[in-house]
Formats: sequence, structure tokens, C-alpha cells
Amino acid sequence: MARLISLVEDRGPGLPAVAEALAPHTGRAHVVGVTGAPGVGKSTSTSAFVTALRAQDRRVGVLAVDPSSPFSGGALLGDRVRMSEHTTDDGVFIRSMATRGHLGGLAWATPQALRVLDAAGCDVVLAETVGVGQSEVEVAGLADTTVLLLAPGMGDGVQAAKAGVLEVADVFVVNKADRDGAEQTARDLRNVLAIGAQPGPGGWERPVLCTSAARGDGIAELVAALDAHRRWLDASGERIRRRNARAAAEIQAIAVEKVRAGIDDLRGADGLAHLARQVVAGELDPYRAADKLLGRVRPA
Repeated sequence: MARLISLVEDRGPGLPAVAEALAPHTGRAHVVGVTGAPGVGKSTSTSAFVTALRAQDRRVGVLAVDPSSPFSGGALLGDRVRMSEHTTDDGVFIRSMATRGHLGGLAWATPQALRVLDAAGCDVVLAETVGVGQSEVEVAGLADTTVLLLAPGMGDGVQAAKAGVLEVADVFVVNKADRDGAEQTARDLRNVLAIGAQPGPGGWERPVLCTSAARGDGIAELVAALDAHRRWLDASGERIRRRNARAAAEIQAIAVEKVRAGIDDLRGADGLAHLARQVVAGELDPYRAADKLLGRVRPA
């Protein structure tokens, strides 16, 4: 599994053949996206969630995405440190991935890596994003169920209402509920959902839960809520809709990557630099230049 995910991350030449071999074995895992601002306890919550799932004898895969440095290009990949208690469990596979400059809270290779874990027989795959802001909601397009974590003291309900991720989350969790202000944060969030936010897709009533992941409090209720959402996804047909949309986005991303690689392969008189000089000189407008460039591209 580790070698296959490395192949995906490195975009090796054998990737299309691997994807073809995996395809018939995918589609069984419940993919759960875990997102939230830095410091809300995503890694601790994910670890507690894994413990609860393993108590039910479910196989679990975890993809923990860390941000890459814009200066060195490196990433700490430290989430596994917080999940060290699971490293000797054969029923748990944990992989840290760097964003490598990709925005949206995920790595470019995350969808393909999820397919590897799905085909390997994981019952639940957890995708933990980097700390997201108000526009980094890509995880919602990747997951069957999206969990948004908040913590007391990290903004009131008005601030929460501004966050783009609020509209796409399926389950809300106020973590660190043993701290002062947790109940107020939960009330603010419920008020925002009742008054200012759009209802969940398909009429799903989105719950607001309180947990203390470090103590294990509220995790059983979270597992129950995610199981309830999974049943609703199947009964409503929403799972198929989401997965169709996910597949379409993935196909588009791969096609765009192939075109980009084809553009990079152009050199000399056929290249982007030559067309750019023509645009600067007023000999071409950028739209005609783009058409010429695409006409010369042979997708990689």
C-alpha cells in the first residue's frame, strides 16, 4: 500500500496501469473528511475516532495531509506522531502526505491515494486536511461525509457563518468541550445553522456534537452520527450523486494535468514563450494565442 501511494504521489509511469487494476475493487469504503482550523484537535480527534472504529473491528485507513513550506518545499508530516498508538495495529494504515503547493487543504494525489486504501479493503478511510480557511473546501468534494471541527474561543457564530466550509459540512463537532465556552460555541453554531445557513443537501439535518477527543468523551456519539449519515447517503441516493461528481472532478483534473504537461513539452518557436512575445508586441491577442497553443499541444 505504501509503495502504491508513493507511486501515486510521484506520478510514476506505471500509474495508469495501477489505476486500471484497482478500479474493480473500489467503491466500498466510507470516506470521511475531517477538517477545521489549525489547533482544533483534528489529529487527536482522528486518533480517537480510529480507536472507536477498531473497537468495532473495522479496518481503517488514514490520510493526514500536511502543508508544504513555500520556501523549502518540505513538510513536517507530524500527524503520525499523535497517532503513534495505532502504528502496530494491522487493521490501521496511516499515511502522511504533503500538499506540495496544492491548495484546498488536500494534496493533489489524495483522490488516487484514497482509491488505493479503498481497494485494499479499508471499511472507513479518514482524510484529515491541513488547517483550512474560509475558502478551502475541497475536502467536501472528496468525502462521502465531511466533519467540521471547531473549538471554544476560536470565533463566535457570526465568524463561523462566514466560513465557506460551513455550507458543505455534514456533521459539526465542537472539540475540547471540557473548556469554558464550549456550550456557547455549540449554541452559536446551532443558531447559525437554524437562521443563517442553508440546510444540508437533500434535507439532511446536520448535527452539532460536543467532544473531548483527548479524553475520549463524545466519540461514540460521533461514530453513531457518521453511521447515521452513511445510511442516509445510501437511502437518499446522495452517495451516488457525490461519487459521480467526485469522479467527474478527478477526470477533469487528470485531463488538465495532461494538457499542462503537453504545454511544458513545447519548445522553441512552438512554445509558450514565443506566443507571449507576440502578445506583448501586439501581434496576437491572448485568446488567439491560447487557441494556437492548444492546437499545438499533444497531451502527455
